Amino acid sequence: MLTQRRSSGDSVELSYGTDPLQKLDFWKSESPNAPLVIFVHGGGWRMGDKRDATGEKSAHYHQQGYAFASINYRLVPAATVEQQAQDVANAIAHLINRAETLGFDGKRVVLMGHSAGAHLSALVGTDLSYFKKAGLNANSLRGVIPLDGACYDVPRQIAEGGQFMHDTYLQAFGTDPKRQAALSPTKHADAPNAPAFLILHVQREDGTAQSNALAAALRKDGTVVEIQGFEGRGLKGHAEINRQMGDSSYPATPVVDAWLKRMFDQ
Repeated sequence: MLTQRRSSGDSVELSYGTDPLQKLDFWKSESPNAPLVIFVHGGGWRMGDKRDATGEKSAHYHQQGYAFASINYRLVPAATVEQQAQDVANAIAHLINRAETLGFDGKRVVLMGHSAGAHLSALVGTDLSYFKKAGLNANSLRGVIPLDGACYDVPRQIAEGGQFMHDTYLQAFGTDPKRQAALSPTKHADAPNAPAFLILHVQREDGTAQSNALAAALRKDGTVVEIQGFEGRGLKGHAEINRQMGDSSYPATPVVDAWLKRMFDQ
């Protein structure tokens, strides 16, 4: 259902559920039957907004000939991480089910997420129970691009990640080791998964370790994975990979562009 057109005319806002946060922004491509890139924002599972698809993303992917969408999801503590992952899957299904009306190719879709959004994107790309509930399957996506996540293995991150985000992790994932493992993409990396992953990270110790471990777990059972690190340290680097993605001068942008072209040309 179309609920609002932004005054800029660049995007439309769609509702994929009844909650005020179950909405997404969609930018139509001028190219008929274009591929679609979907973005999931970060914010520690408890904040953030679809408008956090900041920088040049919508304009850049439009220039590449793609449609683009940025989704909201319900936030902790009013919602659980399980519900957030289901929101992501439901938003994807909402778009794919309306692909013809929206003017994109529902068989060529890639999911991208930053920070907590990287975790949620990786989770729905590995634990396919969320897709199943939404009426999707592993091949509903061409691939997943997690940007600088640091919580793909929740128990490990809580144990090793220090105090800076410790309370945020406990608020999101609780203290039950079984639940923490169930919400860990690395623990679900045995096939089937989304067909391909491009895992990107900056030079944060925990983000690098978690990204490498996820890549190794996915490769072990045959999922196609590429992983690459980029300059940028601490929170500044973590923010930059989101804010500068789509800027042609940012080194990760052409890496993503080349990968998307390969995925969409298959």
